[in-house]
Amino acid sequence: MIDTRILEIIDENDKVVGKETRHEIHKNGLLHREIHVWLYNGEGELFFQKRANDKDTFPGLLDASVGGHVEVGDSYEETAVKEIKEETGLEIKSKDLKLIAKIRQVAEDKITNTVNNSIKYIYACRYDGPVGKLRVEKGKATGFEIVKINSLFKMTDTEKLRFIPNVFDKEILNIFRKIKENI
Repeated sequence: MIDTRILEIIDENDKVVGKETRHEIHKNGLLHREIHVWLYNGEGELFFQKRANDKDTFPGLLDASVGGHVEVGDSYEETAVKEIKEETGLEIKSKDLKLIAKIRQVAEDKITNTVNNSIKYIYACRYDGPVGKLRVEKGKATGFEIVKINSLFKMTDTEKLRFIPNVFDKEILNIFRKIKENI
C-alpha cells in the first residue's frame, strides 16, 4: 500500500525546501526529518520494536523502540512524545526525553529498493515496566524485544541480521554507550 501522507523535504541545514508524499520521499531518497526514541531500563537493557512484515523499509527487522517521521508543522520533540503514545501506549511528557544525538543518516533497503535519507533526533527515555505492558501499534510492528546493551557490541554477523543494519553503525553504537552511562 502506497503511503500518501505528506512530509516536509529539508536541506542539509534542516530547513524546509518542499513537500512530498512519504512514498516518493523513500522512493527517491529525499532528505526529511525523523525521530527515534530508545526505551531503556535500569537493568542495562534496550527495548527494540520488531517492524511489521509489510513495512516499506526493513520489514520484519528489529529497530528503535519508537520511530517516526516529523509531520508538517511539528517539532522533533512533539513527534517523539506523540509517537511514544502511538507505538507503545505510554504517556510521557517532554521532560521525560533526553536528547542523545542529532545525526544525518542514509539507509538503503535493497529488498524494497528504497532509501531512507534523514536528519534524525535520537532520544532516550527510561521505562522500568514490563515489556508486556507496551502496546503494539497494529500494522506498524509485531512486538517488542529486550536486548542487553552490552550484547550489542559483541554480536556475530548472523545475530546482526535480525536488526536493521544501521543499529550497528558506529554512531548508533555510541548512542547506546551514552544511554548506558545514564543508567
